Amino acid sequence: MNNSIINFPLPENEPVKDYLKGSPERERLEKEIKRQSENVVEIPLIIGGKEVYTGDTDKVTMPHNHKHVLAIYHKAGEEQIKSAINAAVEAHKEWSNLHWTTRASIMLKIAHLITTKYRELINVSTMLGQSKNIYQAEIDAVCESADFLRFNVSYASEIYKTQPLSSSNQLNRMEYRALEGFVFSVSPFNFTAIASNLNLSPVMMGNTTVWKPATTSILSNYYLMKIFIEAGLPNGVINFIPGSGSLIGKHVLASEYLAGIHFTGSNATFNHLWNQVGANLGKYRSYPRMVGETGGKDFIFVHPSADVEELATAAYSGAFEYQGQKCSAASRMYIPASLWDKFRNKIEEIAKSVSIGDVADPNNFVNAVIDNASFENIVSYIEHAKSSLEAEIVFGGGYDKTVGYFIEPTFIKTTNPRFKSMEEEIFGPVLTAYVYEDKEIESALDLCDSTSPYGLTGAVFGRDRMAVAHICNRLRYSAGNFYINDKPTGAVVGKQPFGGSRGSGTNDKAGGEFNLIRWVSPRTIKETFLPSTDIRYSYMKE
Repeated sequence: MNNSIINFPLPENEPVKDYLKGSPERERLEKEIKRQSENVVEIPLIIGGKEVYTGDTDKVTMPHNHKHVLAIYHKAGEEQIKSAINAAVEAHKEWSNLHWTTRASIMLKIAHLITTKYRELINVSTMLGQSKNIYQAEIDAVCESADFLRFNVSYASEIYKTQPLSSSNQLNRMEYRALEGFVFSVSPFNFTAIASNLNLSPVMMGNTTVWKPATTSILSNYYLMKIFIEAGLPNGVINFIPGSGSLIGKHVLASEYLAGIHFTGSNATFNHLWNQVGANLGKYRSYPRMVGETGGKDFIFVHPSADVEELATAAYSGAFEYQGQKCSAASRMYIPASLWDKFRNKIEEIAKSVSIGDVADPNNFVNAVIDNASFENIVSYIEHAKSSLEAEIVFGGGYDKTVGYFIEPTFIKTTNPRFKSMEEEIFGPVLTAYVYEDKEIESALDLCDSTSPYGLTGAVFGRDRMAVAHICNRLRYSAGNFYINDKPTGAVVGKQPFGGSRGSGTNDKAGGEFNLIRWVSPRTIKETFLPSTDIRYSYMKE
């Protein structure tokens, strides 16, 4: 076997296609939208490389047209969950011992398949199944998925070549072993790329996974799994088991072979998993690695020197792209009284230009929220604001689920900086602003830092660079990804590694080398060429 260290330079990010009317990519996309809309797919479990049909099924529907069935998926029971664990443990023996460049070649082929042969397939399944418009699907399902894969290969090459010093009588080396066991991958609905990366970053480093996809993103995730297999991923390295989170978690967390959890989802669910792991510590062969990103209550803090047009553009996009269903979406603002009227007029002007509806109409900037439970939760915050004497609806506030789960982008102004929609994560198209007096900016900064238990993303707007530097420092622990004069969303792999701390997770920075390091267990190996034959110290020999 050739065990040479191969260097993979940092790649370029995958270019985002424009999908202009009449362009080849637009025509291919529209053809694929028609094809997927007219066919119902049956989705099995995939365990040890084999398709498993349990007969316990449910439907995948379009959020923007919830009577339209896209797929029927099979759900895992106890037998299938245990089979997935066994398949992952068995596959680990060979996969973890492969030369890492073989694993890298499969990762790069997956990226190539996603960006070429299956670009329309993965884009459209994300659009229809998760209600993303063309641009939001393109930057997620295709570009970010490929970026994670390509950059992770480069980061892995840097990790593997990092070796300790040796001296004249010894050779020291570091072996970067996969974790001993399997990784439990729990993926969310909102990003197809995250579902891919939650599996493939541990897999790149030699691990195997048991994958519980979100029920509202099963269509795109199933196609991902099929692409993984076509690229050459061996049987059992990833085991795809849709189904009940509580049932799957019960059996996975009870396994002695659980080596780690790679998670994106709610704070409450991650806390539950962590507590269960803690309760089961005596069962495990190793302490499981807990890597999770759980959400945020992301802010925009405005200095009086900010440019209002730039601010309004960023606030609207940052709050309402993909219906506010991004962990990084702006959901609270602190704005000085001196800018409020101009800002309000400008963001209302933007709001009037936006249309809402089906993803198949490329003119719709806003589409549907993911499901009925999310719809009802978001509406409860809007109704609370409507009935409160401490808040007013600046624009939006309407909603309708007759055809799809549509909610108007809603902007709330409150006189209470601790108002419910300023404090609690909503995960929908709701932005709340608190107007502070210009002279009370330090108090407003205290509020921004202390209002939320989260610490994911945040932004500051201002042209006074010294003031901006001060605000950046004051809010140092308020956000793991901090933006100056930009919206707090849109992190790009290789450029803004993503993650937060406090209640937002373990801050292991997806899209950077930090995440990959979590999926290895290093072994230091020392070889001595001429071992000593005398136990005495030098001064004892005088």
